[in-house]
Amino acid sequence: MRPNRHQRRANARTAKPSHDPAEVLNNRGMMLTSMNRPEEALANFDAALSLNPDFVEAHNNRAVVLAAIKRPEAALLSYDRALVLSPRLTTVLNNRGNLLQELGRIDEALVDYDKALALDSSFVAAINGRGSALQKLGHTGEAERELRRAIALKPDYVEAYCNLGIVFTDYGRLQEAEAVIRHAIELKPDHIVSLCNLGKVLVDLGKHDEAEDVMRRAVARDPDCAEAHFNLGNALIALNRHHEAEVATRRAIALKPALAGPHHNLSVALMDLGRLTEAREASERAIALAPREPAYFRQLGELIKYTNGDRFLTALEALSEDEASLPIAKQIDLHFALAKAYADIGRPEDEFGRLLAGNKLKRGRIEYEDAAVLGLIDRVQQVFTPAFMGAAKSAGEPSAKPIFIVGMPRSGTTLIEQILASHPQIYGAGELKLLDRAVFDIQASIGETPAYPEIALHMSDEHFRELGRHYLAGVQQLAPAASHVTDKMPANFAFAGLIHLALPNATIIHAVRDPVDTCISCFSKLFTEGNFQTYDLAELGRYYRHYEALMRHWHRVLPPQRILDVHYEDTVADVEGVARRIVAHCGLPWDPQCLEFYLTTRIVRTSSAAQVRRPIYTSSIGRRHSYGALLEPLLAELQPMI
Repeated sequence: MRPNRHQRRANARTAKPSHDPAEVLNNRGMMLTSMNRPEEALANFDAALSLNPDFVEAHNNRAVVLAAIKRPEAALLSYDRALVLSPRLTTVLNNRGNLLQELGRIDEALVDYDKALALDSSFVAAINGRGSALQKLGHTGEAERELRRAIALKPDYVEAYCNLGIVFTDYGRLQEAEAVIRHAIELKPDHIVSLCNLGKVLVDLGKHDEAEDVMRRAVARDPDCAEAHFNLGNALIALNRHHEAEVATRRAIALKPALAGPHHNLSVALMDLGRLTEAREASERAIALAPREPAYFRQLGELIKYTNGDRFLTALEALSEDEASLPIAKQIDLHFALAKAYADIGRPEDEFGRLLAGNKLKRGRIEYEDAAVLGLIDRVQQVFTPAFMGAAKSAGEPSAKPIFIVGMPRSGTTLIEQILASHPQIYGAGELKLLDRAVFDIQASIGETPAYPEIALHMSDEHFRELGRHYLAGVQQLAPAASHVTDKMPANFAFAGLIHLALPNATIIHAVRDPVDTCISCFSKLFTEGNFQTYDLAELGRYYRHYEALMRHWHRVLPPQRILDVHYEDTVADVEGVARRIVAHCGLPWDPQCLEFYLTTRIVRTSSAAQVRRPIYTSSIGRRHSYGALLEPLLAELQPMI
């Protein structure tokens, strides 16, 4: 989020021919600035000031150029000189405030904006700058009011709409953020900051293809804009195109090495690629550049095990002393980052306190209808009855290429996929949304039909075959040469009956883990997207109960051995025995590479990306015993199962 660009003139005078040599030099400097020749412009401003040291406008213009070429301290000296000569110039006060804000000196920036507004309460650029500064300080409500006031005074104010979009993002109101930023782009189609912010919001909304299109437009408009390359890399990570993302992100770093965000994104991309040492180095660089960004510490926590006296833990705890001043999104990151650190050093009560606080804040920022979600899971059982499954004689699409790995998040799905992806005949595709899309396409082709699960009652044999073909076409595009492809979208557990009818030869593997350990692990993670059922212990427990009931239902109505249950605890105790059973269930010959799964090089884009690069460990078994009564809301919901 940025204030307006620095304004060049110290007052509103219209330039006109002058015989004053100092003014001629100043005007020439302004022309050279507009031609992007900053050093020549500076030479002219300096010459003007040598003739007239009290030339306020030349001091301001000189400062603008110095700020643009990243000489901020020199720029501040020029602004200070201009204000000594004329302390009531609102434009200079605003420009100085903008520079201070860019330097992260937000409180000082607010002082300058307030001085400007005391002189002219309707000075819209200072109102926008003040709104931007308040957002950075976490005063989201005040920021929104200021930005709305700026827009009321200037309805075509592009920067204010763009900044308001970032405020909405802080609130978690992403659809509103998208709308106002798109309006800013309608007003000014090539506004780079708006394009970058729109790209970020689209990624947060899961509109990854649109985000890529927007960011490629920004890069084409300004190939030297580091923020554009950075946000392009962010979109490419979301699209699982990590090698391209690395290229874009490194370009951003080359253009602006001191910009922390690209170093953070590089860490994420490298972690997903399995290059953990490089990922840690990039994460530490991000923290060094922006030590007040809790998300960077949270990322580092995925790559390291904290120890007592750890300098990063010390920095995190120092940051927590002022946590109330942070925006809500940053408070959430801080809670989850500290929870991981406290878990590492054996302080379970402090860990869980942070998890409760972080999850409560996150739950307040999402829309999740507990009854509606649980009702849908229950309706699946009502549709896919033994009678319905017995009457459905569809041959489906006969390919055996797909391998579905389903279950709860954090139940071992990534570990199972990593074992299988180490087999030379299997391509690990990660969490795919292909089945959701295929069902949507079938619904659209049928016409006036209800959504899943009731749509199954309206599907003919040919519809089931077409669903299988739609899904298989997407898998084939991902890995045309592989004989088998894994899809480890955990939520596909709700589609197991549909998978059986549409793809009767596809493999279905169900990852199972101790219910309490599974839920604790879910509760300890801030997911990139979705999994909204995990941010409240009682809701999480209810969801687990309904999920488990549906899986028992599938075992009753599907043919025996159609679904292979793989228990996480068994895998940890006997990785070879379980791995052999998994591979055999897929109808493939055993390959010893499956035992060295942690050496397999591929993209893993889940919260287990770092863990599956390491040999099997047992420390995540039995976590429930560390938290005692803190788990009561969860245990009350799971009581019939534990």
